[in-house]
Amino acid sequence: MIVTYHPSADMVANLSTTRAQVQGMVVVDNGSDAEELSGLRQAASELGSHLIENGENLGIAEALNRGVKWAKEQGFPWVILFDQDSRITEGFLDAMLETLGSHQHGERIASLHPRYVESGMSSNPRIKRATDGGPFVSITSGTLLPVWIFDRIGYFASEYFIDEVDTEYCLRIRAAGFILADSQHAVLLHSVGHSRYVSLLGFRVRPTHHNAIRRYYISRNRITTYRKYFTIFPAWVIGAAYAAARETAKSLIVEEDRARKFRNFLLGTWDGLMGRMGKRTGI
Repeated sequence: MIVTYHPSADMVANLSTTRAQVQGMVVVDNGSDAEELSGLRQAASELGSHLIENGENLGIAEALNRGVKWAKEQGFPWVILFDQDSRITEGFLDAMLETLGSHQHGERIASLHPRYVESGMSSNPRIKRATDGGPFVSITSGTLLPVWIFDRIGYFASEYFIDEVDTEYCLRIRAAGFILADSQHAVLLHSVGHSRYVSLLGFRVRPTHHNAIRRYYISRNRITTYRKYFTIFPAWVIGAAYAAARETAKSLIVEEDRARKFRNFLLGTWDGLMGRMGKRTGI
C-alpha cells in the first residue's frame, strides 16, 4: 500500500517497482489535483492495482487505515506500507520474509521494518533498540504488518492526522505485548523531510526543515504520545522528549520562517496538553 499526496511524475513512475514485488497493491490518494490523479489512474490501470481517491487530505493515519481495510477485504494476511518518497531495492520483500521466517520470536512480531538508507548520506542514525533486539519504535514506510494486529489493538490513530502516527502505533504494539523487528538485508531508500546540513557556530547541524504546519502537528502529537505512554515506557519517553527538544531547538534557530514555526510549536504544545486533536485550521 502506498499513500500519495501531490506525487511527482517520478513518484508515480516508481509505483511499478513496488508492484513487481507484491501480490496486490492499493494506492490511497489524499487529495491530489486533477492532473496528478490522472497519472495515478493511468498507473493503476496499467499495473492492475487499486486506487482509492479520498478527494481531500484526510491525514496519513486515515489514509493508511483505508488502505489496510481494503487489504483485509481482499483477504491478504499481510500488508506492507510505503510513503511516496520511499523506494524499495531489488529483493526487498524476499529479504523481509526471510527475516520473518528465521526470527526466534517470529510468532510475536507485529511489525517488521527494513534497513533505512537516506539518499546522499554516508551514515544513518543509530537505532534505539529494545531488550528483544528490535527497534523500540520505527517509521511507517516499509513496514510489514500482519492484518490480525489491527483486530487486536485497533487501527492507526486518525486523530493525529499527521506526524507521530508511526511512533504511537509502535508503542501500542509493545504495550500489547508484541514486538517489532527489522531486517538488515531489506534496504529501503527513504527521505525524511527536507533535511540538509547547515552551519551553526562552526558546527554542522542537520535540521529537518519541516514546514510551519508540520511543526504544529509534530509538537502536539509528541506531547499527546508522551502523556499516553509515560507510565508504561518512562525511560523511552524521557529520552524521546530530550531528543525532540534538541531537534526543535535546531529548527527554531537555523531554519527559515522561524517566527511562524515557533508560534505553531507553542500552539501544538498547548493543544497537546489540552487534548485537542484532529485536523487544525488557521495554522
